Amino acid sequence: MAVHNIVDYGAVGDGEQNDAAAIQAAIDACSASGGGTVLVPSGHTFRTGTLTMKSHVELHLERGSVLQASGDFADYGDYRTLVPTKALRDGGTARPDFSRGSVLLTALHADDIAITGAGVIDGGGRFFATEDLTYILRMPEERPFTIFFLGCDNVAIRDVTIRDGALWTLRLSGCTDVLIHGVRIDNDLRLPNNDGIDIDNCRRVRISDCEIRAGDDAICLKACQETAEYGPCSDITITGCTLMSTSTALNLGAENRSVIRDVVISSCVVRDSNRGLGINLCEPGDIENVLFSDILIHTRLFHDAWWGRSEPIIVRCEPWNPGEEIGQVRNIHFRNVVARGENSVLVWSGRPGRISNVSFEGVRVTVGKSSPWEGGRWDLRPNPDYLTEHETAGIHLENVEGVVLRDCEVRWEGTEAERPDYFGPALAAVGVTGLVLENFTGEAAHPGRRPSVFQKEMNFTHANGG
Repeated sequence: MAVHNIVDYGAVGDGEQNDAAAIQAAIDACSASGGGTVLVPSGHTFRTGTLTMKSHVELHLERGSVLQASGDFADYGDYRTLVPTKALRDGGTARPDFSRGSVLLTALHADDIAITGAGVIDGGGRFFATEDLTYILRMPEERPFTIFFLGCDNVAIRDVTIRDGALWTLRLSGCTDVLIHGVRIDNDLRLPNNDGIDIDNCRRVRISDCEIRAGDDAICLKACQETAEYGPCSDITITGCTLMSTSTALNLGAENRSVIRDVVISSCVVRDSNRGLGINLCEPGDIENVLFSDILIHTRLFHDAWWGRSEPIIVRCEPWNPGEEIGQVRNIHFRNVVARGENSVLVWSGRPGRISNVSFEGVRVTVGKSSPWEGGRWDLRPNPDYLTEHETAGIHLENVEGVVLRDCEVRWEGTEAERPDYFGPALAAVGVTGLVLENFTGEAAHPGRRPSVFQKEMNFTHANGG
C-alpha cells in the first residue's frame, strides 16, 4: 500500500507555518493513485486550516504527531461551501449558531476513508474563546467543527486522540457503515457546543471503547433538518465507553426532523455529568426502539448556564417553540442501570400522547447531594419556563402511557435529618396510564411527612413489592 508522507509534499511541522496546502497535496495524490496512507509523522506539530479527505485514503497520525487547528478563521473554508446539503442548495441555512462556522477536516461523498493512529488532532477551541465567565466560556459564531464528514460510506476512525474541539468535535452526517473505536476526545468542559461525537442521519454505526470528556453532549444521535435528505438515523450500537459531560453524556434527539430508531447502548460508564442518559424530543421526528443496558451513572449539578439538573435519566418531550408539532417517543427500555444523582429520573411530557411503552428493569437509583449547587428545581429547556422549583422524587413520571418498573429500587443518601427538604417520594406519577410495578422498593425521603400531590395521583397496577 502506498504511503504518502506529508513532509515529502512540503509540510514543515513547526507549529507556526500553515501546512494545509502540503497536507492537501498528499491527500489528493494518494486518492488519485488509487488510495493508500497519508502519513503524519511523529515529532512534529502541523498547523492547518481546512483539509478535505478523499476516497480510499487513510490519514494516519503517528504517536507523537499533532495536527493543529489554526487559530486564524481566515484559514478555513466557508461552511456552506464545504457542506453543500440540499437545504443549503435550496437557499436555506444551517443552524443559526453554525451559519458562520467551518470545518477543520471534512469529507464530502467520499468512500472507504479512515483516520487512524495514536497521534493527536487538536481542534483549537481555546483560540476562539472571547470571554471566560468562570463556569462557561463565551464563544463566537466563527469557529470550526473539528471533523465533519457528509454522505460518506465505509468510514473508520480508530485510536486517535482529539482534543479541545471548538464546535462539534466529530460529526458524521448522512454516512453509512461507520466504525468509531478506541477514540479519545478530551475537550474543555467549560466550552459550549463542543459535543464529542454527533451521529446525524447515519445508518449502521458502531461506536466502541471510547473515552470522551465534553462540555456539551459526549455522544449525541441526531436527525438534523439540514441533512434530512439522507434519511433516518438508525441501526446504531454504542458500547464500552467512558463518558463525562457538562450537558448529557448519552443523548438522543433535541434535533430530530426525521426518525431516530433501532439503537442499542450498553456497558458504558457515565461519571460526573450534568445528565446521564437522555432522550430529548423537540421536533417532528419520532424516537423509537432504544435499549439502554448495563450502565453505571453518576450525575451532579452544574451552573445554570448549562442545560440539565443532574438527572441520571431523562426522557423529555416539548417543542423548541411553544405550539409546534413534535413526534413521539416509544419503545424505550432501561435494563441493569445503577445510578446516583442529585435529581429525579424524569420521564416527562408537556401533554399526553407523546411518550409510550417505557420500561425500567433492574434500575437502582440513589439520590443525594454531591455538589455545592442548590437543587429542588427542574430544567425543561427549551421550554420557556425552563427552571422551575419542583420537588425531587426518586423517579418522576408525567403524561406517559404504558410504563413498567420491574425490580427497581430508590434510595436516599444520609439520614432523614440530613436530606434537603425538597427531597420527596420514591415514585411520583402524574397523568400516567398503565403503570405496572413489580417488586419496586423504596420509601419517601421524609416518610413522616404528609404525602405530596404526586403520590395521590398515581394510577398503576402493583405486584410483589412496596
